[in-house]
Amino acid sequence: MNITCFSAILLILHSTVVTGEVFTSLVDMESLVSTELELARHLENYIQEEEIRLKQLRRFLEKYETMYQEASKDVSKYLANPVNAYLLVKRLTSDWRQVEGVMVHNIGSAIVQNITQHRNLLRFPSDEDLNGAAMGLMRLQDTYMLDTHSLAEGILLGKKYSRQLTAGDCWELGRQSYMNGDHYHTVLWMGEALNKFIVDSNEAIKREEIIEHLAFSTYKQGNIKEALQLTHELLRIVPSHERALTNIKYYEDMLHQQGTIEHHHQDSEDMVKKMEVFDTTTLKLKKPPGTAGIPTDHWENYEKLCRGEKLMDPKIAARLRCRYVTNNVPFFFIQPVKMEEASLKPWLVLYHDVITEQEIETVKKLARPRLQRSTVQNSLTGESEPTKYRIAKAAFLQNNEHNQVYKMNQRVGDITGLDMATAEDLQVCNYGIGGHYEPHYDFARKGEIQKDFGWGNRIATWLFYMSDVEAGGATVFPKINLAVWPRKGSAAFWYNLHPNGDGDDLTQHAACPVLIGSKWVSNKWIHERNQEFRRPCGLQFKSGM
Repeated sequence: MNITCFSAILLILHSTVVTGEVFTSLVDMESLVSTELELARHLENYIQEEEIRLKQLRRFLEKYETMYQEASKDVSKYLANPVNAYLLVKRLTSDWRQVEGVMVHNIGSAIVQNITQHRNLLRFPSDEDLNGAAMGLMRLQDTYMLDTHSLAEGILLGKKYSRQLTAGDCWELGRQSYMNGDHYHTVLWMGEALNKFIVDSNEAIKREEIIEHLAFSTYKQGNIKEALQLTHELLRIVPSHERALTNIKYYEDMLHQQGTIEHHHQDSEDMVKKMEVFDTTTLKLKKPPGTAGIPTDHWENYEKLCRGEKLMDPKIAARLRCRYVTNNVPFFFIQPVKMEEASLKPWLVLYHDVITEQEIETVKKLARPRLQRSTVQNSLTGESEPTKYRIAKAAFLQNNEHNQVYKMNQRVGDITGLDMATAEDLQVCNYGIGGHYEPHYDFARKGEIQKDFGWGNRIATWLFYMSDVEAGGATVFPKINLAVWPRKGSAAFWYNLHPNGDGDDLTQHAACPVLIGSKWVSNKWIHERNQEFRRPCGLQFKSGM
């Protein structure tokens, strides 16, 4: 009973009091004793309900304080774990709404209002953030073939990194998948939520809610018999569930037509008994396809390379060499540059120890206040727009902003031999939960529109690695079976165009999702203009480097 209800009781009781002077008659006074007893009972009931609310709020408080203490020990390391990052977003969105729901029934509504008024000062993630965090976690699950139960237990690649997810946490992942129309992940996470719900008895969610979503998604994945079994379980809990009653008949008819069952009621009797554990491994599940337009074999190659599978032909790998280079730059005669060949066709190399710790920290410091959601250029309009296949934040730094940025730009020109006057500003990127950039090209293909600097197409790409990544985050080239792993202080370089100006299709590349850690990179896109004598055309098609 909340304050409103209690006030209403007082109003009712007050309106029924005899208007005469009660104190003049003891008989009338005797009736007031009963009134007082009734008020005391209502008051006791109200206090008990408030105590229940306070206990709930204390549990929430302990949870938030515990999580804060755990995170504050090392914020960067804590958020580097994608499960922790997802749970942080969840605690500040759906979990916090539960807290507000408890608070709003009592004097705590004033606190809720005060928090609402200060939302412009406090940083709250949105529902879109929650959905993005959930999708990021599932992207990691798919790319790195992470077992759902192990992930829910906080285990990544055989090592426990975080506390286990509750039934409510798994339910939220399943709900986000359901809202995205992704029934594959809905089955996985609702199934895990259902199994955990048996253990977790203090969850705000209801078992029937889990089963309802799970049954429909199981059906959508083509597992009609299991969907029927789940729907029977739903009716066992809520016998009058209208949708379940309709679906039962629909599923039975489908199974009867398939010849799976012969008699509707008789064959489905075995499914009425209480379900204990739901095993998703026995189901036929189909994972959602990758990005439209990318062939399946290239997508599979992309994910295999991200997982660290060795796909390059050993004969090709055996021809790769490491050496010191000077490029006839006087300074490099004193300190040559370490170059490692990663691919000969296309020519792709790694340069090691080409950016200092101080430069990295300067670039990060300049970029942090300006980081915004990364965008890609629409191939039809040339306009920049955010997409789901590129999840990161980026900022652009001009050469004149800091002497160290200027020196980095000059160093790239010295090492590559290219004119940096027609290079774009230094783009600095940081990847978040499951941050990635699916297979793409840096150059504009025929018919595509690229931002017009008046410098022609992007002839080459230089990519600085500004952090080590504990797991994931490789730069992969699916068409040549190459994976380049982030190494702080190193850089990758490749030509996007053949010497005749045509795009090199083999340079299609991707940034794999970051599994554990935080990935910082910065890149320079160098254009064709002014490179005519620095990288001249050869006498034959595609000749030259």
